[in-house]
Amino acid sequence: MKKTQLWINGQWEPTDQTYELYAPFSGELLAHVAKATVSDVNRAIEAAQEAYQAFKQTSAYERSEILYKVVELLKMRKQEMVDILVKEAGKPAKAAMAEVERTISTYLFAAEGAKQPSGETVPLDAAPTGVGYMGYTKRVPLGVVSAITPFNFPFNLVAHKLGPAFAAGNTVVLKPANQTPMSALFMAEIFKEAGLPDGALQIVTGSGGELSEALTTHRYIKKVTFTGSEKVGLEIKEKVGLRKLTLELGSNSALIIEPSTPIQQIIQRAVNGAFNFAGQVCISLQRIYVHQSIYSQFVEAFVEETKKLVIGNPADGTTDISAMINPKEVQRLQSWLEEAKESGAQIIAGGTFTERIMTPTVVVNTSPNMKIVCQETFAPVVSIVPYKDLDEAIHLVNASNYGLNVGIYTQNLTDALYAADDIDTGSLIINDIPSFRVDNMPYGGVKQSGYGREGIKFAIEEMTNLKFIAVKKSL
Repeated sequence: MKKTQLWINGQWEPTDQTYELYAPFSGELLAHVAKATVSDVNRAIEAAQEAYQAFKQTSAYERSEILYKVVELLKMRKQEMVDILVKEAGKPAKAAMAEVERTISTYLFAAEGAKQPSGETVPLDAAPTGVGYMGYTKRVPLGVVSAITPFNFPFNLVAHKLGPAFAAGNTVVLKPANQTPMSALFMAEIFKEAGLPDGALQIVTGSGGELSEALTTHRYIKKVTFTGSEKVGLEIKEKVGLRKLTLELGSNSALIIEPSTPIQQIIQRAVNGAFNFAGQVCISLQRIYVHQSIYSQFVEAFVEETKKLVIGNPADGTTDISAMINPKEVQRLQSWLEEAKESGAQIIAGGTFTERIMTPTVVVNTSPNMKIVCQETFAPVVSIVPYKDLDEAIHLVNASNYGLNVGIYTQNLTDALYAADDIDTGSLIINDIPSFRVDNMPYGGVKQSGYGREGIKFAIEEMTNLKFIAVKKSL
């Protein structure tokens, strides 16, 4: 049985405390995972601060070359990464490979991004007191970044924190999700081989509840970047003080389908957006608003396509849907669906459960206050709702407390631009599902979905300070 260790100062460090890691699909014991103490976290942060003093002096070229080397190493170990995702996350193999490919792209964007930050000249002589002076700005690293990541994309969402942090010249203390530590520990070996200086990356595994205080309030932490639940994000926000903070929190992403939309051309895409990785995706398609003139046609086609999905072992290359990350999540959704049914909702596909698997579920006759509509399901559940006109659809979308990604299908440019102005969201995706994401685009939410932006260029800005230099040309 595998027993993991902490990654501190570029080497494996044993610990007496461990917790058990189980496979989501089979329930088998995968590993005894090192459980860090607050003392371990403090040591890791202090070591990262010491490493920062040297790492901040490295050139953009040197940091870029390290990240390019990471890309090359990952390309050679793709199947190993897929195997890790299948085992620890229960992610179907084809979805796992898609994540691996995106992870490689993210580090490639980071390698290129290391050379991109630039400043600007400021015309100080625009004021009489500035005559004889010149001014310019530059981006400078912050110091130690605390990165706390979720289970659902354990390679790529870690990449979105490590990549830009190292590109900018910061060091990182990473606390991966309890359910998916092996993917993060795999990256420790990759960065070591790629030439990242010892101490620039520290990895502490264990209880977020026990470690979050140190990870967010230690005097050397200059930036906290967190992806996870709204509840934990709000707790972190109360602790961080004046440190920089990025929060990527909950969502219940919506899609508007206008009557001009050719349904058969989008149906497979919509089904994939709702049920990929059992809906355990921050921008999973949870609410679909369909114009009443095409509602029945869309629902019929959507249900027919949903029934084609293959449910089974994530290691099987044909599997579309497998286990949820924890049996407790299945129990939660059972109760939410029962509550919705008692209030008049109708399940027209799926809605069946085993201990670990929930079938792809389509619900109609919902109301906005049902949990499966107004809260984040993070499960393979989608509701389909008819609307009369675009204004009503936009109102229904905006009624949510969340605002991460929203999609709209329309062949009418005027309506598309109208929606772009009126929908309150971090990103609007026109003529595609809200689950669309390319890893160099700005990504982040509004309202209860958090604030700050990922996407390499934008994350680098979040992980640096803008420094201004004024120079008197002559004494």
